Amino acid sequence: MSDLFVPLVTPPGALRDPAHWFLFQGSQILVRREGGHASVPLVADPRELGLEPVRTQYLGTLAGRHCHSGECSSDVPIPEGYVWSGLRALFGVLDDAMFALAGRALQVMDWDRSHQFCGRCGTPTVVKSDERARQCPNCAQVHYPRIAPAVMALVQRRDQLLLARSPHFLPGMYSALAGFVEPGESLEQCLMREVKEEVGIEVANLRYFSSQPWPFPHSLMIAFNCDWAAGEIAPDPGEIEAAAWFGLENLPVLPNKISIARRLIDATIARMRAGIPVS
Repeated sequence: MSDLFVPLVTPPGALRDPAHWFLFQGSQILVRREGGHASVPLVADPRELGLEPVRTQYLGTLAGRHCHSGECSSDVPIPEGYVWSGLRALFGVLDDAMFALAGRALQVMDWDRSHQFCGRCGTPTVVKSDERARQCPNCAQVHYPRIAPAVMALVQRRDQLLLARSPHFLPGMYSALAGFVEPGESLEQCLMREVKEEVGIEVANLRYFSSQPWPFPHSLMIAFNCDWAAGEIAPDPGEIEAAAWFGLENLPVLPNKISIARRLIDATIARMRAGIPVS
């Protein structure tokens, strides 16, 4: 999406051409479903669909076309030919660029909705024109979109991977370990702490893999490979339902391909099967 999407805060004057509108009712997005594909409204103004959003946000341009997000009230009639859909259900249905932008739109819309008043003094906030922020005119506090960084760790021990499951996972599904970064922590410190807390082992040789915005609701997932260094698996019963070492021939059900967890696991499996040594 980076080659096509240009993030902007302020629209360049009056916009009259059809634009991509990412319209939400709660966390449900308005889409048209046709066969195995979906699309968001392409209109100059949502009023063309009989909708008048409570508030809107300008996002930027996608392949030269303007993009907006917007929040609709719970009682608006649904336009003919459209449905409200959860964003997760649209993975592989919206094209990749639109899906990624829909995730951005959801976070921007939800942040804007949640920061209409200053969290410090309660004064109504106003939009800053030069950056994605709202500012309090009374105490000057600036409120930026909230992003919660979370570290993911895929631990390897020779030809085995450590995978675990939380109680809320789908039946039989296992994934890499993950946890949120605490104030004052580096990503590396977070990874080692989370692995120790969740399964009781120590790791070494941390290697950055990739990252993924995760709009459910406001996370940034940062994924690493690492190697087992010491200890035996001892799951934290408050967070981990089960954890075990898995060989490549007895892997459990893995996360959906929407997630960076699956990309991390698949890439590691491919490297192991190809006999590529750990760098």
